[in-house]
Amino acid sequence: MSVHDVEIVMIGAGPSNLALAVALEECGSPELAAGALVIEQYDDVKWQRNLLLPWARSQVSYVKDLVTLRNPRSRFSFLNFLHERGELDEFVNLSTFNPYRWQLSAYQQWVADSLEHVQVRYGARAGDILPIFAEDATVLGFAVSLANGDTVIGRDLVIGAGRDASVPDVFAGLPAERVVHSSQYGGRVAAVNRLAQPGRPLRPVVVGGAQSAAEMFMALHQDAPGSSPAMFMRSIGLKDYQTSKFVNALFFPSFVDEFFAMSEPTRARVLEEMRLTNYAGLAAPFLDELYTMVYRQKMLGQPVSAIRGLTDVVGARLEAAPGGGEEVVLEVLDLRCERVEEVRCDAVFLGTGYDLRMPAMVRRLTEAMRLPEVTVNRNYRVDLGAGARGGLYLQGVNEATHGISDSLISVLAHRSADIVGDVLQRRADSETAGAGVEAAAARARLAVPA
Repeated sequence: MSVHDVEIVMIGAGPSNLALAVALEECGSPELAAGALVIEQYDDVKWQRNLLLPWARSQVSYVKDLVTLRNPRSRFSFLNFLHERGELDEFVNLSTFNPYRWQLSAYQQWVADSLEHVQVRYGARAGDILPIFAEDATVLGFAVSLANGDTVIGRDLVIGAGRDASVPDVFAGLPAERVVHSSQYGGRVAAVNRLAQPGRPLRPVVVGGAQSAAEMFMALHQDAPGSSPAMFMRSIGLKDYQTSKFVNALFFPSFVDEFFAMSEPTRARVLEEMRLTNYAGLAAPFLDELYTMVYRQKMLGQPVSAIRGLTDVVGARLEAAPGGGEEVVLEVLDLRCERVEEVRCDAVFLGTGYDLRMPAMVRRLTEAMRLPEVTVNRNYRVDLGAGARGGLYLQGVNEATHGISDSLISVLAHRSADIVGDVLQRRADSETAGAGVEAAAARARLAVPA
């Protein structure tokens, strides 16, 4: 076990913190960049790790990579990634702005490997996070405990690990091996497939009506051979994202300033109107693929995979199967006639999105700091009170104050510039005031004061 002192601790090597790492590399302060550490629980970088399906594409232009909109000349651009790998000509020949998801994932690993100053530590799962207080109870920094017993101490903490998966309460009574959230799909589908009874294929049910649910529905036709998945959703049917070039202007980084300046009721109204631009919808080309697949099944007389709208799962239990073993029994409400029927299956795959609350990691930390609420300023820094020398920055969870694009990759480059600018300004102000974090003192103040 050891203690490591750094300037900035970043939790999660996803696009948000990788974009921030690039901004630190390019900020003109190699000392600050060298004092930054990204900790990643896995042994590599994967974007949407468990939905890296070979045919899945990004819905966002490659120009909105980790850096281009902030610095088009950067060596960390997606186009330079393709150039260095000798793949640029072939990509250009695709005539698309939308790369495959696995391609963007490989790009992000390449960025992590290309960093010269910022360090990335793999296989480092964050456990407890505690604030470090001065004698006057102001925040000096943060101590992050790792699963291997090490502790990382930093003046600034950036949490960019994403939101927590949302699992509806109706499925809480099912065994964990029978329920798969979309964030787990790739790592668990093979094991779930073995739950099928001998002599027949898996009987999967997908719950949800948005992109992740539809991608699992499509993938199960390959990953569970011979199965005919069913897909249940409360909405009337699958819909495409409600976008236009006029609406897409609200994803511009410049719109963040406008949104932040709005009143809270206006922000809420705008978010509600923007919901169908990113949630509860699918990319139009993928909708066509799904419809064509089901059409082909019908016309060729094959078992038809069911896509049922106006359908709600209101109960779920595990019981003995007639032929031996166990099976999941779903109580399914037909919203058109309010009739409940039982549907028997082997496993449930949830495309039910993510919890809109602050992630549990953030809630635990803010409770330790006794913050009555999480208030984030324009530069994504949590208000820790007057005199705080440590800074807590949140990435990807600030839709309520910064707009719907905050959870997407559209604003990564500019958001990173905002955060780095704030970090540099705080350090300049701190040096003027003669303040700073002393590592020895920090070690002695790991506990929350009474």
